[in-house]
Amino acid sequence: MAATEHAHEPLPCVAVDSLDAYFGASRVVRDVNFSVRGSEVTGIIGPSGCGKSTLLRCLNRMHETVPGARVEGEVRFDGRDIYAAEVSAISVRRHIGMVFQRPTPFPTMSIRDNVAAGLKIMTREERPSRRETDELVERALVRTALWDEVKDRLGASAVALSGGQQQRLCIARALATSPRVLLLDEPTASLDPLSTQRVEELVYELRSEVTIIIVTHNMQQAARISDRTAFMMAGELIECGPTSSIFTTPTDSRTEAYITGRFG
Repeated sequence: MAATEHAHEPLPCVAVDSLDAYFGASRVVRDVNFSVRGSEVTGIIGPSGCGKSTLLRCLNRMHETVPGARVEGEVRFDGRDIYAAEVSAISVRRHIGMVFQRPTPFPTMSIRDNVAAGLKIMTREERPSRRETDELVERALVRTALWDEVKDRLGASAVALSGGQQQRLCIARALATSPRVLLLDEPTASLDPLSTQRVEELVYELRSEVTIIIVTHNMQQAARISDRTAFMMAGELIECGPTSSIFTTPTDSRTEAYITGRFG
């Protein structure tokens, strides 16, 4: 009976098995195993330099863009290993989008073209028409609560926006290709409190549409917005579980020490 029940459990959206990440000869992520369920927010916390951001970059093959960097192990998206030889990194990043710590609008592009940037690298058969592109841009800006703020200046430079607006623009750019998973690497670290609140509210609203994995140094932020939380230390994933359990009854003493502020 147990085997039958297990067989009917849905596949995790993302599953990581025996993952090691290297910069040259240095192994910075060590034998990480965890899975992420669809339509949830998973927070990754831990002290600076513990490998959080490197792990996140492994989940859509951004890590391999660094010279000398490599990954061993498996990252499965909907059951398929994204590092398999026949899998295109570009196709992976279309379905698993990413937003970085500092807002990264393309400085030579308008607001509209920034949001549409990911659509331009689709295959000719998949690439939307200009009218369809405009509709996708509007939809992405609406989803990030930015449309009313920029709809009258879509042709203006994106760098004229405030820092908080630029970060929401970057989220809109990632959403424009309709990803299944959105990776957020310290998305509010360089923002003021009001902009941080807006981004957190956006994450909360998007959770029903897209699976979100967020790296954050802010434990209170992880507690506020994450359904599940993973704790990392020295390149290892120490434990992962429901956020309420991680913050109140962690199973590992190292997690408890970090949560209670004894180090970090």
